[in-house]
Parts: sequence; C-alpha cells; structure tokens
Amino acid sequence: MQIARLLLTVLFTALAAPLASAAERIVPAEDGALANAIAGAAPGDVLILAPGRHAGPVVLDRPITLDGRGKAVIDAGGTGSVITVTGEDIIVRGLELVGSGSSHETIDSGVQLTKTARRAIVENNRILGNLYGVDIHGAKDSIVRGNTIEGRQDRHMNSRGNGVYVWNAPGAQVLNNDIRFGRDGIFVNTSKKNLFKGNLFRDLRFAVHYMYADRSEVSENVSIGNHLGYAVMFTTHVKVLNNVSINDRDHGVMLNYANESEFVGNYVKNAADRCTFLYNANKNTFTDNWFEGCDIGIHFTAGSERNRIVGNSFIGNRTQVKYVSTKWVEWSEDGRGNYWSDFAAFDVDGDGIADAPYRPNDSMDHVLWTQPAAKLLLGSPAVQLVRWSQSAFPALLPGGVIDSNPLMRPVKPAASEKVPYDG
Repeated sequence: MQIARLLLTVLFTALAAPLASAAERIVPAEDGALANAIAGAAPGDVLILAPGRHAGPVVLDRPITLDGRGKAVIDAGGTGSVITVTGEDIIVRGLELVGSGSSHETIDSGVQLTKTARRAIVENNRILGNLYGVDIHGAKDSIVRGNTIEGRQDRHMNSRGNGVYVWNAPGAQVLNNDIRFGRDGIFVNTSKKNLFKGNLFRDLRFAVHYMYADRSEVSENVSIGNHLGYAVMFTTHVKVLNNVSINDRDHGVMLNYANESEFVGNYVKNAADRCTFLYNANKNTFTDNWFEGCDIGIHFTAGSERNRIVGNSFIGNRTQVKYVSTKWVEWSEDGRGNYWSDFAAFDVDGDGIADAPYRPNDSMDHVLWTQPAAKLLLGSPAVQLVRWSQSAFPALLPGGVIDSNPLMRPVKPAASEKVPYDG
C-alpha cells in the first residue's frame, strides 16, 4: 500500500511540475526582449507584451501564450511572417501584427500556423497590412476568431494575399472576424470538416472561396460590396446556412462542380449580375433563401440537374430564373413551392398556395439567351404574338422550370436582420 501511494505521489508531482513552473512574464518593448523571452519561456508561460513596438519576426515552438492586451505591436520589418507557430496548443491574442514580407511562395502572413501547430488559437488581434492575414497551413483543430484583418491595397487585387488561408487543416474554425481588403476573405483549399461562421467581409474579390473542401459549414457570415459573395467549387456535402450577401458585384452565391450540398436561409440582395449561379452543380438543396434585386435571380447552366428548390423567395429580379431545357423541371414538393414577386396569382381557397402554376420563362427567352441578336426583334408584333399564344395555351411552352404550387407570400430569413440598412 505504501509503495502504491509513493508511486501516485511521484506521478502527481511529475504531472503538476510543468503547471507549477508556468508563470506570467512581462516583456518590455525593448530591442531583443521579445526574442529572449520566447527563448526562455517554459511550457504554459504567458508572455504579456508591454505597450509599444516589439521587433519580429518571431517563432513560437512550445505551448505558451503571447498576449498584447490590445496595446502591443509586433513589427516584422518586411521580412517573412510576423509570427510563425510551429508548436502545439499556442495562443496568440490581443496584438497588433504588421510588417510581413511580400512573398507568395513562403505565404508571408501576420500569423502562420504550420502543420505541427495543432490546436492553435489566434484571437482578438489586429492584423494589418500584411500580405496574408492568417495562414492555417495544415494546422489541425486550430481556431482563428475575433480578429480584425485588413489586407494590402498597394497592388492589384489578384496579386494580394487572402485574409485567412486554410490548406489541409481538418477541424479548423474561422469565427467572428472582420476581414477587409486583400484578395479573398477566406480561401480554403484541400481541407475538410471546417467551420467558417459569423465573419464580416468587405472590399474583397470573394468573401469565401471554397475549393476541394468537403463536409464543412459556412454559416451566419456577411458579405458586403465584394466582387462575389460565396463561391463553392469542386466540393461535396457543404452546408451554406444563414449567410448575407449585399451589393456584391457579380454573384451572391456561386456553385461550380459543387454537389450534394445544402443552401438554406441565405439572404442575397442587389448582386449586380446573379443572385445565384450554378455551373454543373447537381443534387443540391436550396430552401428558405431570399433572392432580391439581381439581374438574374438564379441561373443554371452546364448540366446542373436534380437540385431541390423549395420555399425560396424571388423578389424583383429582372429575370427571376434563367434555365434552358426541353423538359419540365418541378420546383415544388408536397404542395409547397416558392414565392415569385412577378406572379399575379389568385388564392381562392385561402391556403397560401396560388391556384395556378408559375412558369418563369417562355420560348422567346430561350431564343434570346441562345441567339442574343434576336433582341432586335423584341418589339415586333411576331414576338408579342408568340408570347401571348404561350400565355393563353401553356401546352405550347417548350419546357423549363415549373412551380406547380407557388407561395402567395414571401418569408424573410432571419439572416436579413443582420444588416438592416444594407451595409
């Protein structure tokens, strides 16, 4: 019994020793002080940086916390990444990080998390004017949250870096960041099981640019005034939920070879081109979304098939749907379809479902999309006669989208309340 107690005592002492030696250490804003403090830090130490400017770049290779308490700056002086994290369980918080290098080859960043930097946390920092904001390069289960990230404006947009770059980092989360300028807000490539939630994106190329990243979630984000809101490419089983896109220049949501995914509760308004664009995207579900004020509400091309589209609201788009087909595609199920602002419908029995089906396009639309020169004939009596004939005799219509149970009233998703004044 005494031997067992002795063994337990030794084991407890061994486990408690690193914790007992952990300490808070103040790092003065002096030449060499930060590098010396990091070199001498023990696992579990918290290095509190004094207000002022500290010299970088620095490398963190053991489980410590670097905390600037909102008043300390680390400046890399134009060389490499400001902070490179190579160890596990490291926290970087409350700092202003500036002065990265300019190399795309080495991905010079405000914070670079390497593949050995598992479970890193980068939170509540101001990451300003670096080539990339945060590079999550293979760092599994890392968290980037609550940061303000502003990219460069001194070069062409496509030559800038991304706010957050995620590569092969399963379990990584990017939460509640304010990301502006640079190239893409979040660019994720060859990863899985990631969560991108609650971020604000402005003045970027893409808010979220998604490639080869399966089984992940993009939710509750806001994209304002970017070239494109949410681009999901070469990906399956992604959930795009309750996001906002307002005044994005090209598209609110774009799917390119994206399959078997869910797009639910998103609010897209005033995209200059398309609210939603699908290119060879199949077996996806679109429910309870709001598409308003775009040149085209939703555009299907390149063989996008077997998509489920129910319960959405199409409001005041110049063309609600652009879809060319020789067969009818049903956009309702179980007696419930979508709402169409341009459909003058009747509901005699008061069940909230229109008494007649809605067909957004006719044969003249198909002709105009495939032969743009035919627009010269739009005002001719022949075109008007064709359109009248199709409206009077729907059997003459060539195929395309049909909503057999249109909704009488739109329902705004909760995401619309995130930006009540359009940015």
